[in-house]
Amino acid sequence: MGVSTDDVHDVKALPGLVEESGRNVRVARLLGDGAYDSSRVYGLLESLGIDVVVKPRGNGRPDRGHPGRRRAVELVRKLGYEGWAERVGYGRRWAVETSYSTF
Repeated sequence: MGVSTDDVHDVKALPGLVEESGRNVRVARLLGDGAYDSSRVYGLLESLGIDVVVKPRGNGRPDRGHPGRRRAVELVRKLGYEGWAERVGYGRRWAVETSYSTF
């Protein structure tokens, strides 16, 4: 599994990382921080059958962008950040982050 360097934005590196990961395992879900909050990410991952769990930006608009992203923004507004995070399992992202940081 590769990682992106500091000079490459996460959204730009994502397609290659997902493709590389998919060679070894079935990628079912992506848990990503706000750097992945874009309609492009939602579109790519949903087209690959990957569940997208990305923290929406605080100023995210529910009337623009990919339908999956709009649903995420609406859910955060409805439940609040903590409620959203619990509902979608966003807390599991920290376990993944911890695993990577140990290597």
